[in-house]
Amino acid sequence: MRFYYYWIALFVFAIDFVTKKIIETQLELNEQIEVLGGFFVITSHRNKGAAFGILQEQTTFFIIVTSLVVAGIIWYIQKNRQHGSKLLLIGLGLVLGGAFGNFLDRALYGEVVDFLQFTFGTYVYPIFNLADSGIVIGVAMILLDSLLAIRRESGDKNGKNNENGQQPEQPVQ
Repeated sequence: MRFYYYWIALFVFAIDFVTKKIIETQLELNEQIEVLGGFFVITSHRNKGAAFGILQEQTTFFIIVTSLVVAGIIWYIQKNRQHGSKLLLIGLGLVLGGAFGNFLDRALYGEVVDFLQFTFGTYVYPIFNLADSGIVIGVAMILLDSLLAIRRESGDKNGKNNENGQQPEQPVQ
C-alpha cells in the first residue's frame, strides 16, 4: 500500500483523538474506572508537562519542539520512503501519529489528556495515552531497525552477505 506510513500515523492520531474525547466527555477529572482490578485503571488525568509529568507549564516550548519533531519525521520519511525498511517507516509513522496527537492537545488546550494507568504492586506507572503508546512503540521499532542494520552491515563486512546471514559456501578444492 502506497504511503502506508502516513496511514499508520493517521490511524494512531484518530484512535488517540477519539479515546481522549471519550475520556473528556464521559469522565470527570480524576474519575477512575477499574478495568482489571487495581492493575489496569482508566483514570481521567491532564498533563501540562512531558512524559512522567516533567517540565510542567512549558506549553510553548513543547509546541515548538513538537513542530520541529513532526517536520523532521516527515522529512526523514520522505528521504527514506523508497529505500527505508518497513520496520523503520512503520516506526516513524507511529511516532508521527503520536506526536501529532499530543501536539494537538497542547496547541488547543495547553495540556494533554492521559487516561491509561497501570499499577505493579505498590508502584503506579505514570498515566499515559494512546499517542504516548504510539511514540514508545515507534521509537522501539526505529531502534530495532537500527540494531538490525548494524548487524547486517557487520555481517556484510565479515563476508556474511547472503540473505540468512550465514557464511557463503566456499568451493571445495
